[in-house]
Amino acid sequence: MPDKKQNKGMLLIVDDTPANVSVLYDFLTENGFKVLVTQEGKRAIQKAQYAKPDLILLDVMMPGIDGFETCRILKSDEETKDIPVIFMTALADTVDKVKGFQLGAVDYITKPFQHEEVLARVTAQLNSSSLKKQLEARTAELEERNMELDAFARTVAHDLKNPLNAVIGYTEMLAEECTTDTLPSEETIETLQDVVQASHKMLNIIEALLLLSGITKQNSLETQRLEMSDIITQVMQRLSYMIKESQAEVKLPESWPKALGYAPWIEEIWTNYISNGIKYGGKPPFLELGADENKGMIRFWIQDNGPGLSKEAQAKLFTPFTRLHTDTAEGHGLGLSIVQQIVKKLGGKIGVETTEGKGCRFYFTLPI
Repeated sequence: MPDKKQNKGMLLIVDDTPANVSVLYDFLTENGFKVLVTQEGKRAIQKAQYAKPDLILLDVMMPGIDGFETCRILKSDEETKDIPVIFMTALADTVDKVKGFQLGAVDYITKPFQHEEVLARVTAQLNSSSLKKQLEARTAELEERNMELDAFARTVAHDLKNPLNAVIGYTEMLAEECTTDTLPSEETIETLQDVVQASHKMLNIIEALLLLSGITKQNSLETQRLEMSDIITQVMQRLSYMIKESQAEVKLPESWPKALGYAPWIEEIWTNYISNGIKYGGKPPFLELGADENKGMIRFWIQDNGPGLSKEAQAKLFTPFTRLHTDTAEGHGLGLSIVQQIVKKLGGKIGVETTEGKGCRFYFTLPI
């Protein structure tokens, strides 16, 4: 027996003959479809715009606006043009069928109705429509990825070229100086430090790209209960030199609420947020970390004492390979993009609350 509770889709029947409508309505409802009915073309157009049915069964011969004109109007409207239309007709004339297809119909059902034929044709068109929507969504996703890859190519060409040239140039200088028997000079030691710094910058970019790639490809992930205090301890150790050099003060809560996530990824989120707070916060930076619960989610946040962000800057904030502070600090434009990808994979959201002149509060949410 068909499952009456299963919703296989919404259909709109347009026919001015009550007997035809009754037969189709009962049969299709019994087979799991939600069915809407109207008896005239003008009303059908209004109903299609409002209800957005998955498919329209449209009678050709109707008083007033006939089926052909109704179909033409539906296909010329941006809101209804993608809804598949199956004509219902007793006409056997090939010319009428051709006209229907030219207007955008996907199929014909001939009266008197054969139940199994109606069900087969409706199901086939709904499946086709579903596959088309999936393909369109996938195409849009691929286009977005291609844009990111294009931006990536430009960014990497710039970000890796400069430090790599520095490594090559400094190394050549050191090679020439080391041919003498004298001890390394203070300038040589500084040059070595520059080489190390440039090398670490390249390594950080590569590691960020690998992490972003891994997050994008990860289809499923087993989340665990997080020990946030342990994660923050690891982050503070990673950023200890940066914190000391900037004389930053970081205020932590006495305790953290429990949330679900994946610890290595959460560590990357906090590393990005805290390092950004140090770079773009006040002088010296003062950062406060905290968390609060809302509607089954926990929102983790970091408040800085920086200048805040304009609305224009906020709009660009999470765009991959985009920098907002090219004049004040170096970066590769991947950090917040990585945070966004991580939080999306973990079922949460990301955002910022900011007012120019009053700092920023960056946050991310995770399930309890």
